[in-house]
Amino acid sequence: MNDRVFKPSRRRFFAQASAATAGLAVAAGAGRTAQAVNATEGLAVYQLGPRIWIRLGEDVLTCYRAHPSQKYPYFYPLVGPVSGLPLTVETSDPYPHHRSLWLACDKVNGGNYWQEGYGQGQIVSKGPTVATPEANRVVITDACAWKRPGAPSPCQDSRIFEFSRSGRGYTLDVEIRWTALENMTIPRTNHSLFSMRAATDLAATGGGTLMSASGAAGADATFGKPAKWMAFFGKRRGDGPVEGIAIMDHPENMDGQTPWFTRDYGFASPTPLYFREKAFMLPKGETVILRYRVAAFTGDPQAAGLDDLYKNWLATSERPQPVTPSVDQSPAASRGG
Repeated sequence: MNDRVFKPSRRRFFAQASAATAGLAVAAGAGRTAQAVNATEGLAVYQLGPRIWIRLGEDVLTCYRAHPSQKYPYFYPLVGPVSGLPLTVETSDPYPHHRSLWLACDKVNGGNYWQEGYGQGQIVSKGPTVATPEANRVVITDACAWKRPGAPSPCQDSRIFEFSRSGRGYTLDVEIRWTALENMTIPRTNHSLFSMRAATDLAATGGGTLMSASGAAGADATFGKPAKWMAFFGKRRGDGPVEGIAIMDHPENMDGQTPWFTRDYGFASPTPLYFREKAFMLPKGETVILRYRVAAFTGDPQAAGLDDLYKNWLATSERPQPVTPSVDQSPAASRGG
């Protein structure tokens, strides 16, 4: 599949249409089947410097954006498996600095690597790379420096993203190795770690539903509660197919049984850093391993089989071994999965 990596051109990559992933799913409850695509057609990758697009045929499924002018790298869009509409927003009120699907953190050794404004901190990619893509699988790797003017870099991270197409949508498996370059302290903060900002029509305030793996619905019922996964789903633009997006949290992340920070306007993040009694501290040289699965699906979570997707993910993801990062410092140890 070496010929699936394309050279730069002037083509538009964001004319998303329902054919984008049309052979992937039938919208539950929508009463219609998406227009078929060639079953033999696989994923394709287009890279232009720090931006990497993953496509199915002529249509974009997602883009990893790691330009050094950004606050931090992020994915946008992540399109619906039937509608071709984005499942997330790149920016929206009331917090326009939210960027679709991203990793960031506030209050890292006094810096701010979350909100806009680069004077307090920025997460800078060293340049993402693409493994040779397969028909239904693409792997992206990246390494990022956490920088703040006038202060030593507190940490760095290396990340692996595995994008897989399936018969009913697609998944994005995430592994992040977060290494302290200085003794690192993060006091209580809700602006932390892996997060998503769902599209307006999937958010509870826009007519969609926020639901956890336990079946709890809405921010009041899910905020501060541990959950295997958290999803936003609903009819697209009022009368379209039912689609959704979920983040799955690995049970070995951080302290385990991570509580979620949720908001009905479309925000969700499994973050223990808001619910800890004491500040989070990571000694210089130590590494935290974070793993997540993102699922783009059709129908409601039960129809989409999110519980099975979660179980299959755990069954096929071995606990990663500590490694020495390739940048700046060598860790003395590794903490948590």
